[in-house]
Amino acid sequence: MSAQTFAPSFAVHWRRFLGKRLTLVAGVGILAFFVFLAVAAPLIAPFDPISQAADARLQAPSLLHPFGTDNFGRDILSRVIWGTRIDLQIAVIGVIFPFLIGTIAGTVAGFFGGIVDIVFMRLIDIILAFPFLVLMLSIIAILGPGLGSFYIAMALVGWVSYARLVRAQILVLKNSDYAVAAVSLGYSRTRIMFRHLLPNAVAGSLVFVMSDAVLVLLNGAAISYLGLGVQPPLAEWGIMVAEGQAFVTTAWWIPLFPGLSIVVLAFGFSLLGDALGDLLGVHE
Repeated sequence: MSAQTFAPSFAVHWRRFLGKRLTLVAGVGILAFFVFLAVAAPLIAPFDPISQAADARLQAPSLLHPFGTDNFGRDILSRVIWGTRIDLQIAVIGVIFPFLIGTIAGTVAGFFGGIVDIVFMRLIDIILAFPFLVLMLSIIAILGPGLGSFYIAMALVGWVSYARLVRAQILVLKNSDYAVAAVSLGYSRTRIMFRHLLPNAVAGSLVFVMSDAVLVLLNGAAISYLGLGVQPPLAEWGIMVAEGQAFVTTAWWIPLFPGLSIVVLAFGFSLLGDALGDLLGVHE
């Protein structure tokens, strides 16, 4: 290989490596920042997030209130900081249960096949026949508004994507040499499924978790915006956007800062998902 050929090749690989590192660092940095806000909220929030002050209503951003105040005189910065706790909780818990249910269901269906696989796939087809948001709203309407209902709805509807991802991998891996060897050695089906096949099949789902966290975060904000999620006076970004809708032309800061917070946190999850995909070789 000549020097002229080596130099461009090295530059391309270096740019790709640097790009992966920057994406990972940026994603981790954004999420770490919001985790810090959530943990340190009682220490760094300048005001009580639900305390009302009639003489401080609709004040524009200033040194005393950097993000301004809302129509009840509550400090927007303090409410954004405290809202980080709830929105991070929504993003994390909202993907954990669908991930666990879908991973187990996909592993069992792909490994056993036959009638078990048929039952799981027909159940998935039934769930996918309904629009995601409509089905989720229907479940929340039956259970009643609140975060608990939202988490249950996400678990009942969101597991299908993980099940399909894992099932497809298990169908391929169960015929691999090491899986056949494990069967020959007399290992139990449970051990083969969860100790030999699942660790090699879950990479795609781990990457999808980050993308799904973005959707869960947006769905959680939308549900709260519609009044079916977190209930006032708790500080949550979706509620804050809904409350500021009526003042968007006169007090633009009320919906702006919580809306930006949703966008930045979602961007952090997306960057981390892309970086994990590159590191695990899922995109390649």
